[in-house]
Parts: sequence; C-alpha cells; structure tokens
Amino acid sequence: MRWQGREESKNVEDRRGSGGNFRSGKSTGILGVIILLVGAYYGVDLSGLVGNDFSPQVTQQTNSQEEQQLAGLSKVVLADTEKVWGAYFKQMGSTYQELTMVLYNGSTPTACGTGQSAMGPFYCPNDHKVYLDLSFYHEMKTQLGAGGDSAFSYVIAHEVGHHVQNLLGILPQVHQAQQRGDRKQANQLSVRLELQADCFAGVWANQAVKSGLFEAGDEEKAFKAAESVGDDRLQKRSQGYAVPDSFTHGTSAQRLTWFRKGLQSGNPAVCNTFE
Repeated sequence: MRWQGREESKNVEDRRGSGGNFRSGKSTGILGVIILLVGAYYGVDLSGLVGNDFSPQVTQQTNSQEEQQLAGLSKVVLADTEKVWGAYFKQMGSTYQELTMVLYNGSTPTACGTGQSAMGPFYCPNDHKVYLDLSFYHEMKTQLGAGGDSAFSYVIAHEVGHHVQNLLGILPQVHQAQQRGDRKQANQLSVRLELQADCFAGVWANQAVKSGLFEAGDEEKAFKAAESVGDDRLQKRSQGYAVPDSFTHGTSAQRLTWFRKGLQSGNPAVCNTFE
C-alpha cells in the first residue's frame, strides 16, 4: 500500500503506554475472539467467559518503530474512510459524523464494557469509537495467515462499516430484533450485520484502488483477510469442526463474496444483506 505521506485522521485517541512497545502477554485464542466480539456488539463485557484454554499461549513482541508504522497506517486508513463516507453522506443530503479511533495496549475502558486486545479491533456504538490494539496485526499474520497492510486495513474499514450502520439506524434496529428473538435468530441477524460491514469495507476498498492507495497485490491480501475470519474456518481451527447455527459473522465464502461486491461496485446500495 502507498500509505506513507498521506493525510492522517485527527480523530485518534492514543491510550498506549509510554514504553512504545506492544504488550507481552498470552493470547485468548480464536474462539475467545468470537465470544468477546459478540459481547462488544451487544454493549456488554463478556471477558469473564474467556480463558486461555482455547488455543496455545503465545507471546507477542515487536519494536517501537514497527508499532509506530502500524499506528500511522491506521490513521491514514481512518482518514481515507472519512473521505469516502463523508462524500456518500453528503450525496444523500446528510453529514457524516466521524468516529474516534482509540489506540490502546492490553485493555481499556469503553462505553460497551472493558475492551481487551483479545477482542481484536471492535466498534462500540455507545460512544462511536473503534478500539484498536495494534498487536492484532501480528495475530492476523501468525494465527490467521493474513498479513499485510491491506489485510489490516480491511479490518479497520470493516469496523468503520459498523459505525456507518449505526449512523444509518441499521445497528440499533438489528440489536432490538436480536433481543426479541431466540439465540439462533440473533446469530442469523448478526451474520447479516457482519456481511454488510464487509460490503461497506469493500466500498472503501473500491476508492482505495482508484486513489492509488492500493498497489498491485493488495486486493488479494485483503481478500485473504476476509476469508481468514469466516466462522467456519475459525471454528474448525479452534475445535476441529463447525457449528453453523452458532455462526455470528458468516462463512469465509460469504465474507469474501460481500467484500468483493462492495469493492467491485463502490456503491453502498448493493450492500443490503437483509433481503
């Protein structure tokens, strides 16, 4: 990606420690990530349900220079999403309310409960903030096999997609419907919500290609990232088999399909996953 030297978003709150290094700690594991993400979207803290028994324990370390590069990349991607969605909302006769990205290490308080690095990047609708522990870059590369700047950028754009859903009123409507239904119905609605966020990430990627932010090969790395976080692949990786009724984000094939739809069209109108 040609991100160096591009405009960075000013809507960034840096809560990282003064040491400048990633935390060194134990991974919660892939299944733990799924549990914590579900809790984040409901605005509750499910960290107490997650232990360290889901996957082998790993230690993550990196140097401050690489961390600062990832922070810079994240700020550039956020600025780019602000341009894309700012233009879309203006076209619709409205104003895009920009979110805040919070960079942190380990854990941090949020309006949706305690945010933890094991959750991966997540969006809290209660405070309009995306929370990002940069160590997730290494989780993607080492545990999910989805490294690269564009892969990490896809994840950020996906979380921004949830903010767009919130502004459009989709997110609160879905959460209300989830509370009225049983767990199976709630999971199905969650899948549709996640796939739409993937499609919205693709809408951003469409502009990233046109503006030259994406270089040759970047689309493929983003595609690999979308596939790597499918429920079927994550469950098979963590427990050896998949349970479709428990899916909350969609299969690898579904996630790739909807991300591609957004990327190929650049039009949020194609992202209606609820019909």
